Amino acid sequence: MKKTILASTLGLAALGAHAQSSVTLYGIVDTGIGYQSSSAALGSNAGGRSVVKMVQGVWAGSRIGLKGSEDLGGGTRAIFQLEQGYNSATGAQSTSGLMFSRAAWVGVANANYGTLTGGRQYAPYYTLLSPYSPTTWLTGAYGAHPGDLDSMDTIYRINNALVYTSPNFAGLTVSGMYALGGVPGSTGAGQSWSIAAQYLHGPAGIAVGFERLNNSASGGGAWGANSTASSNGEPGVSAITNGFQTAQAQQRLAVTAGYQFNSQWDISAAYSNVQYIPGINSKFFDTQIWNTGGVVLHYKPFTTLDLAAGFAYTRATKANGVQSAASYQQYNLSQYYSLSKRTGIYFVEAFQRAGGQTLGNNGAGNIINATADIGDGQNSAPSSSRSQVAGAIGIVHRF
Repeated sequence: MKKTILASTLGLAALGAHAQSSVTLYGIVDTGIGYQSSSAALGSNAGGRSVVKMVQGVWAGSRIGLKGSEDLGGGTRAIFQLEQGYNSATGAQSTSGLMFSRAAWVGVANANYGTLTGGRQYAPYYTLLSPYSPTTWLTGAYGAHPGDLDSMDTIYRINNALVYTSPNFAGLTVSGMYALGGVPGSTGAGQSWSIAAQYLHGPAGIAVGFERLNNSASGGGAWGANSTASSNGEPGVSAITNGFQTAQAQQRLAVTAGYQFNSQWDISAAYSNVQYIPGINSKFFDTQIWNTGGVVLHYKPFTTLDLAAGFAYTRATKANGVQSAASYQQYNLSQYYSLSKRTGIYFVEAFQRAGGQTLGNNGAGNIINATADIGDGQNSAPSSSRSQVAGAIGIVHRF
């Protein structure tokens, strides 16, 4: 009898040890005051006026989430993450109609074989490029390349996505994603895919990524708009891409790299090639291409202060009847002061100057002057002119 009880007790203890699990509640609150010059509604050529307003999620998007893991044995873990974005100024959802707008996925991870996850999540194009993207120190709201044209900020995620990420092999990590469209009888409708690789060696690192979004907007040919993306299939709708929302497909190729000189100085650079490809229902007829290059210098004079400065230049190709191709020059500064490990105060400043011409919202035949659109924080209200100045001061707390 005693042996039976002892065996049962040991068996339960072993089961408990085998099934160790943990769940973490976490979040970020980020609120501030922002200034924006010459603001106008997206797609409007009406003269705009400057505005001072409450802003949120500038340094780090406000969010609340749950993440956890369970030991399955043999070095394998079940993992999950559920994360909701919200507006800390109003309490509203960051994306209307989505309960977990920032992340909703589950998967398995093994140190020897890698990680496989399924659900709403970032593409490898973003995750492996992000350490050296301009959003690291300049923020996405003010420092992403104009209009976040190349989707290097965190606002864009993929639905229905399967993502595999390899272990680190001597500094090399590779990742791939396929997102199912889910249209009956049309396997390719609305599908997306991405591949990326990152290599780290001492103080230097480099990453390359590619993503393709098929039938990603309302102009998606006979298949229509079955999207695997947020924002109805069109990431980063802005003054830069507004005339090309009816693209049948989009693709992005980007390279980011960085070098740590010492404990105080580091530099990063990024290049991207973005293509919006027309279909039979598109309102433009030539593939529209933008090339962007940028550099960011980061300086940490002491442990509680981070300073950064950046420059980016974007140029479109001549297409769709435009003879003077659009261009955008963007200048950024940021300052972050740590009050504690979890709380900080930030300042961000930016200026952008646009030149040339692009398409208006009605597509080909509606050629307009290109207007400025700093980062992605001004996408819903870009400048009504070729220039824009923006800045913000805020506080961010992590828990």
